[in-house]
Parts: sequence; structure tokens; C-alpha cells
Amino acid sequence: MKVLVTGHKGFIGQNLCKAVTEEGWELSTFDIVDNPTFRPKDLDFTNVNCVMHLGAISSTTEKDVRKIMDQNLSWSIELYEECRERGIHMQFASSASVYGNNNGQRILGEDDICYPSSYYALSKYMFEQYALKRSYVASVLQTFRYFNVYGPHEEHKGSQASPYTQFTRQAKETGVIKVFKGSNKIYRDFVHVDTVVAAHIQGLKKINEFSGGVYNIGSGNARSFLDVAKDVALLYNAKIQEIQFPEHLKEHYQYYTQANISKLNKLLSVYG
Repeated sequence: MKVLVTGHKGFIGQNLCKAVTEEGWELSTFDIVDNPTFRPKDLDFTNVNCVMHLGAISSTTEKDVRKIMDQNLSWSIELYEECRERGIHMQFASSASVYGNNNGQRILGEDDICYPSSYYALSKYMFEQYALKRSYVASVLQTFRYFNVYGPHEEHKGSQASPYTQFTRQAKETGVIKVFKGSNKIYRDFVHVDTVVAAHIQGLKKINEFSGGVYNIGSGNARSFLDVAKDVALLYNAKIQEIQFPEHLKEHYQYYTQANISKLNKLLSVYG
């Protein structure tokens, strides 16, 4: 088995590459940061059985629409078509941000109507919709909608890192954890990166049972930012300080996410 991972230098990519190697599979990697002029047609697909496509502009506050649509949408479509023509299985890293604001605080299912409210979310959803128009999606494309992932190797993400990582860093460095006012009303489905990695690995191992489709990758639980801050504060004996909610985030912020993970549970329950 040979696996090509795009975006291998990122947070989830680093964890996934480690798991691929531990499975004994041959690993090939690509990151657009190292090869900004490369297009999918320039990649080496020799003996590749699966492409795990994680590479993307992941910032939800990025305003350069042309850049996002090129790297997140056009690049993904071109890669998808290369895989389609070569009969290579593809896994696509999507995002729970495609669901948009969830003011009704409902549990989000893969078949729910989506209302992407950022350019990042829109780029992910547009690729999903493109793929749905191609018969190839039913058998060889797995789409994973990540909820709020946390874990090792995300320290470099700065303000885009998970609250777990940001709060821990603040507690260690200053002894004060800063939370937005109203954080007791901001709920997210936090999922450890190990679950994300397991979904990718099992999705490939059990391709006959779970050949394609969209999967929520979450914990199935919603926790408030304030509760997370309290846990970290207790662990590091830190204080909690409220700060104003940033104006630039209000337009596309998700205040509640909770995944229906029935499909994920079925995927992860099949081993051997």
C-alpha cells in the first residue's frame, strides 16, 4: 500500500503521516508551501493507492478569495480528477464549518442543509458539491468533515489553534487564560486528533465496507469554551480573564457545533 498525503507539514498531517508509517504503508508527501507552482498533474502518482488530501488554507479568517478558491477548490478538483482518471482512492479533509451557524443548537448530521459563512467553509462545500455530481464519489471518495480538532503538533497554528492548545499555552506562559465574553454560551464539539487519524486509517483499511460518502469526525458532545478554560485553569493553577469578542470574528463565527457520529462509530467499530 502506498499513500500520498498532501499538507503533511500541518497539524493533522503530521499525526496522520506517523500513523501511515506505523501501519507499514509506504508514505509519499506533498506540501504546497514547498512547491507553490506545482499543480496536481505534476505530482508523482507512481504506485499510489490512496491520496489523503489535507492540504488547504485552513484559516477561517482568510480574506483573499482568489487564493482560497485556487488552493482549496480548484487544486482539490484537479487532484480529484487525477485520482478519478487513475482509479486512485481519495480522502478529502472537509470541515464542520460547512454547516454554518447553528443557532438552534441541533445535532448536525451529514445530510443536513449547509450554510457556509466563511470563504474557507464555502471552498470546502463547493468541492463537496462538485464531487457529488460525479459518479466516482459513490465508490472511491471519502469526505471527512472535521469538527474542532485538538492534540499534538498544532502549536504552530497560533490564533487558529484549538482552545485547548491556546488556553494551555496562556496558562503556562502567563498564568492567565483569556476567554471571550459570553464563552459560557459558545459550544463546540471538540475531537482529539487520534480520532481523526483513526477515521482515515480505517476508511482505507475497510474501503469495501465503507467505500465512500461524507463522515462527521467529532466526539458527539458539545462543551463550552468556558468549561474548557476551567479545566485547563485547574490543571495549571491559572486564572481566567474575560476579553471583548473580536469584531472581525462575529460575521462567520459558529456558536454551537455537535456532531451526529453514528456513521463514524460504524466506521471505527470495524477492525481486523
